[in-house]
Amino acid sequence: MNIPAKGFAAFNEKDPLGPFDFSRRDLRADDVLIDITHCGVCHSDIHHAKADWPGSKYPMVPGHEIVGRVRAVGQGVTTFKAGDLVGVGCMVDACGACASCKKDLEQYCVQGATMTYNGTDRIDHTNTYGGYSTCVVVKDRFVLRVPDSLDIEKTAPLLCAGITTYSPLKHWGVGPGTRVGVVGLGGLGHMGIKFASAMGAHVTLLTRSPHKAEDAKRFGAHEILVTTQSDAFAKHARSFDFILDTVPYAHDVNPYVGLLDVNGTLTLVGYLGPLEPGVNSVSLIMGRKAVAGSVIGGITQTQEMLDFCGKHNITCDVEVIAMDKINEAYERMLRSDVKYRFVIDMNSLK
Repeated sequence: MNIPAKGFAAFNEKDPLGPFDFSRRDLRADDVLIDITHCGVCHSDIHHAKADWPGSKYPMVPGHEIVGRVRAVGQGVTTFKAGDLVGVGCMVDACGACASCKKDLEQYCVQGATMTYNGTDRIDHTNTYGGYSTCVVVKDRFVLRVPDSLDIEKTAPLLCAGITTYSPLKHWGVGPGTRVGVVGLGGLGHMGIKFASAMGAHVTLLTRSPHKAEDAKRFGAHEILVTTQSDAFAKHARSFDFILDTVPYAHDVNPYVGLLDVNGTLTLVGYLGPLEPGVNSVSLIMGRKAVAGSVIGGITQTQEMLDFCGKHNITCDVEVIAMDKINEAYERMLRSDVKYRFVIDMNSLK
């Protein structure tokens, strides 16, 4: 007997999201049934729901920043039990056998990871439905343990915004003595500042908006570089070892490359698409610099990130909304009218 669920879904790319009754699968031996308490709202939810990106399948239940309590587990599950506080991020499965999966890099699975929503289950080939819902069934290997010390409603965005910024900071060795620049102060940028600061780096917000200085310093930034000032880039040339670029639209990265010191790296985490204008290789070659990209993190690293957050009491700054406010939230996100992530209280759906 399938498990009844309620949710909000996009039924096509034009109409608002609305109520949707559906069923979750019965528990397999390695499954965990989670009653969702909170789900974050990611900008990619809008891109998928509105078919801005190819491959949207309807009806679609978005949501991949999920926190909740375990209701039940499959007969083969030993790592979780009813009542545990857990999370689910952007992936619910991967092949487990390719070179990437064997290195705990399931996000780069050669066969393609199974995404939490708008994906295809690897066993029964049904569409996956996300966290804008009352419950979810997930393979135990893709369920994460949430530290009890964290504020639940502020934890949900860590499952995407958190790991998206934590992973590149760790991969490129950010730590004490590292000079880090964070471009943009949105859902991703404010988490990047919190993490880099907690890792011991000297952190600077790179922004066009001087009024964001107060928030940036509250998150742990040591300096603010207002990039609209005429001498900003020239004055701070070679000032950074690592730059985390969280800007979600096409922009000129060349001025930021000029801010990197020798061996520095600029990593894109906010924008998917061609860079316009292209990167001038002169600056790269003459300083052995790199422009790179990164997407979320593997399950092991995501658990590491949650444990790091528990140790340092790091959560996301959020605005909690009821489920029936999701369409309004989408409109506000498109206007950048949120500090800094929306989180849906799933009690409002029940």
